[in-house]
Amino acid sequence: MENILEIKGLNKAYDGFALKDVTFSLPKGYIMGFVGENGSGKTTTIRSILNMANIDSGKISVFGLDSITDTIAIKEKLGVVFDSLYLADHLNAKQIEKQLKPFYKDWDSKEFADRLKSFGLPDNKRVGEFSKGMKMKLMITIALSHKADFMILDEPTSGLDPVARDELLDILAEYIEDENRSVLFSTHITSDVERIADYVTILHDGQVWFTGTKDELSEKYVILRGAEEDISSALREKCIGFHNYRNGFDALLSTEYLDEVSDELVTEKANIDEILVYVAKEDRYERHNENDKV
Repeated sequence: MENILEIKGLNKAYDGFALKDVTFSLPKGYIMGFVGENGSGKTTTIRSILNMANIDSGKISVFGLDSITDTIAIKEKLGVVFDSLYLADHLNAKQIEKQLKPFYKDWDSKEFADRLKSFGLPDNKRVGEFSKGMKMKLMITIALSHKADFMILDEPTSGLDPVARDELLDILAEYIEDENRSVLFSTHITSDVERIADYVTILHDGQVWFTGTKDELSEKYVILRGAEEDISSALREKCIGFHNYRNGFDALLSTEYLDEVSDELVTEKANIDEILVYVAKEDRYERHNENDKV
């Protein structure tokens, strides 16, 4: 299976935060949900892919090309949708096309006009007056008009109403019907990832906590519940984000330890949102223990 994106050993340090040995890949023809809590490093990773951040070490390749030395060739075939419009607010769609067209050798004006029409976007209205959903559709229109084979979306559904979010997911599903295309989809709305993604990468504190297919993630973890006296100390040590309360406890548990779960305890399937919550709980628990030792 050929990868459209490969990241190996990516490191990038800022004051107070660092990406640490980030490694994952995305095959052609698939959508990857890129998730993690605020500050986990998703945007820094995307900026590194786009050569907007100078990485400290590691290697990023897109279409088999080096993200640094081949950045111009990569951006010819790469579409980017941010959570806010990166175009001049005072211009209309016609003027924006006139500005962008010279930068792309494969720009298709008919595709641009057809997409504007199908998305219900006026070509003579200032884009600063567009709704958030309209701005998102305009950025997708631009990507499709220069024949992008890889689309990166950084929090595109943030602030969108449910109808606009649903439209976006339908657009992405249609986009990857061409098996040479892929999507990296960063979002906080994990229900969108559950619905549309084939692969999931979870970042936590600048590191890859999980990367693989959505089905693998679903099969790898369960939520464990029960009375605290019914869980052994050995199994408790293997739990992630253990939380006890007056009537019992809950925690995330790898399915490799299911044979250690007693009949008194209950397991439930964990969704992506729940997994992120337990990972964050574990981090807070570890910090608390470290502070107690000081």
